[in-house]
Amino acid sequence: MTAVLILLVFGVATAIVGRSKGSSFWIWFMVGTVLPGIGLVAATLYRYEKDDPLRRCPRCGHVHRIEVQVCRYCGEDLFLPDPTEVRHPEDLRRARERLRAGEPGL
Repeated sequence: MTAVLILLVFGVATAIVGRSKGSSFWIWFMVGTVLPGIGLVAATLYRYEKDDPLRRCPRCGHVHRIEVQVCRYCGEDLFLPDPTEVRHPEDLRRARERLRAGEPGL
């Protein structure tokens, strides 16, 4: 019974860390439960998905992460973008803050 409790605690801790980095709670929960110590270390070292660069689909205009190859809304093939088309999430946050403050932007 103690072993099951320890596995669940590691699973929840791993899932919370993984979710805070923008990934799936349930996938990290399974990883943390099956691999208690290793899963928590892996979730801690995992990259932040929220910081991935974004780009806009040329056909429908929906915004996708840079590694997406096919638009899930219209089916357009997304090739490597021109560097001027790539927007970083931090730039978008700053532009939204300027709009809220009444400055022109975005």
